[in-house]
Amino acid sequence: MGESTSGAAPGADDLTVVHLMRHGEVHNPDGVLYGRLDGFHLSALGLEMAGLVAAHLEVNDITHVVASPLERAQETAAPIAADHDVEIVTDARVIESENVFEGRSVSFRDLLHPRNWHLFSNITKPSWGEPYEDIATRMLAAVADARDAARGHEAVVVSHQLPVWTVRNKLEGRRLWHDPRKRECTLASLTSLTYRGDELASIAYSEPAAALLARASKSVGA
Repeated sequence: MGESTSGAAPGADDLTVVHLMRHGEVHNPDGVLYGRLDGFHLSALGLEMAGLVAAHLEVNDITHVVASPLERAQETAAPIAADHDVEIVTDARVIESENVFEGRSVSFRDLLHPRNWHLFSNITKPSWGEPYEDIATRMLAAVADARDAARGHEAVVVSHQLPVWTVRNKLEGRRLWHDPRKRECTLASLTSLTYRGDELASIAYSEPAAALLARASKSVGA
């Protein structure tokens, strides 16, 4: 992801982990595709998810916590930051993607209604929202800064499903356009990037809140 440091450089062999976390469940009884809208907070279950992941990470060497400026991400990051006695760093680069359907109460079937077909002229870009390459670029920059801030330790970056999945696809060398129903990024999940120096060594995925997922609503928000 970045320039490789030489073997003689200080910290070149340091192991640093950046955990990309998706926020917990959001209170969204009307099924609004909330995107970047203000006012969407975690549900009671979402708060429980955040607490469960914080407990899971309690013994980890976390020295840096970052969150998207949206309420659901800030609330998810709060117990992790509190447990490790660090402040939340707000980073707009890890915010949810832009989407022309934002604010609508729609199902996946509604999105594919003929009246919307003109918005799907290019699924590889995509034509209905922020370009995947732009999402990957901003996320990579945010990850690099989190890695540098937590050098030799661990960082948590609380973001949203599409940005996390997009940057994972980029790092794993896969195409960025995809079927949204096949993303491996459930609520409150962790996509953990381990770096040796500045070089990515491994990517791991885990679901510390898996036991709570069956109780989550099927919301179109992310």
